[in-house]
Amino acid sequence: MTTPGLSTTPEILAAFRSQNWDVLEGLVKQYTEMLLKGALSLGFKAQQADDLVQSVWATFFEVVHTFEGRSHVKTFLFGILINKSRELRRENKKNDSHDPIDEVMADRFSEHGSWAKPPIAPDRFVESIQSLQVIQDCIEHLPVNQRAAFCFREVEDLEMPEICKILDVTNTNLGVLLYRAKNRLRECIERKVDIK
Repeated sequence: MTTPGLSTTPEILAAFRSQNWDVLEGLVKQYTEMLLKGALSLGFKAQQADDLVQSVWATFFEVVHTFEGRSHVKTFLFGILINKSRELRRENKKNDSHDPIDEVMADRFSEHGSWAKPPIAPDRFVESIQSLQVIQDCIEHLPVNQRAAFCFREVEDLEMPEICKILDVTNTNLGVLLYRAKNRLRECIERKVDIK
């Protein structure tokens, strides 16, 4: 199926050069569903697949002037989709694998495993968090995925499987998010206590 009024790649390119917006809109309508199915088949969930397709179209319109028509427009679009999906996977992997709070927690221990910087005394910690504002400020500074995981578990008291479904993460990933969120909160609260 081709865009109405267009049957060849050269015709599509001519429409781009003349900025025929009706044709461009038709092209987007023609290939968006196909790109979305492609993103889903690459293993992305609906929201990420949607975002990925938007990214494909943004890139396509940025680089279409370089398209020489040696391949079909569909092939060109799927090439962009593959490249964007690789970028997204690298970004997701980077976000999952490195979190500065891990380094902060490691700095609390000496190379022999003893406390280099022990946590504050429990009574002082509890005293410092009596102000709900301190807790709210610290929660608001959590990264979005950690804040969501923490609030669903500790504030809303949702079960782990339900949170995994909502956040679209594995049980292991949820455990990591909660661990990092709690450590960030402890660090934040202790900093505020030290300032007082």
